[in-house]
Amino acid sequence: MRNALLALGNSMVGSLRDLLPIVLVIAFFQIFVLQQPVPDFIGLVTGLLCVVAGLTFFIYGLEMGLFPIGETLAHAFARKGSVMWLMIFAFSLGFGTTVAEPALIAVAAEAAKVAAEGGMIEATEASMISYASGLRYTVAFSVGLAIVIGVLRILKGWPIHYMIMVGYLLVVIMTGFAPREIIGIAYDSGGVTTSTITVPLVTALGVGLASSIEGRNPMIDGFGLIAFASLTPMIFVMAYGMVI
Repeated sequence: MRNALLALGNSMVGSLRDLLPIVLVIAFFQIFVLQQPVPDFIGLVTGLLCVVAGLTFFIYGLEMGLFPIGETLAHAFARKGSVMWLMIFAFSLGFGTTVAEPALIAVAAEAAKVAAEGGMIEATEASMISYASGLRYTVAFSVGLAIVIGVLRILKGWPIHYMIMVGYLLVVIMTGFAPREIIGIAYDSGGVTTSTITVPLVTALGVGLASSIEGRNPMIDGFGLIAFASLTPMIFVMAYGMVI
């Protein structure tokens, strides 16, 4: 219990330290550049305390639960020696975490709203829900496939830089053919997938898997899955835009 409280306290100190530069920058421009009083100071302080508390519990939760379970599952699949089940797990992990990403849900809903206002789809609730769901599941499928490719790279020892170069070359080529309305959404989709839920589990999977395989270096081979998870949604969303 004492160790848990100590770890929680360290997480809170770290959160305060990370947020301090942001607070100082905002305070400097508000007081010395704009020379205006801080609006709703009590509400601002309350919100800041909520952010500190939320960030503290989030980081503590990652260290206590998500990172260990990701590494444990990776070790278990490596010991089991079943590549098929490892691939199924990798795809399911990428797909499931991406579908649940709050940032992706928000971006998909906003994209559907803008598409309806721009006349790309019918301005009905059913059409917007269908468009947003299609976008979410397209991105989730692409991330699941990306994690499978990343896991295969770890198993085979393929160099990541060549794979990333080929992927971004494909993005550049597809940008020239995709509808202009979908390009920005596709590029943003690559960013919102690598957020609060996906990153911890996927990173833990890669590091745990590289640690379990003889001849693999967790530092060299364990990281890089997130790069694939950011890359493939751009390709698939542009393809989605071409199809619809």
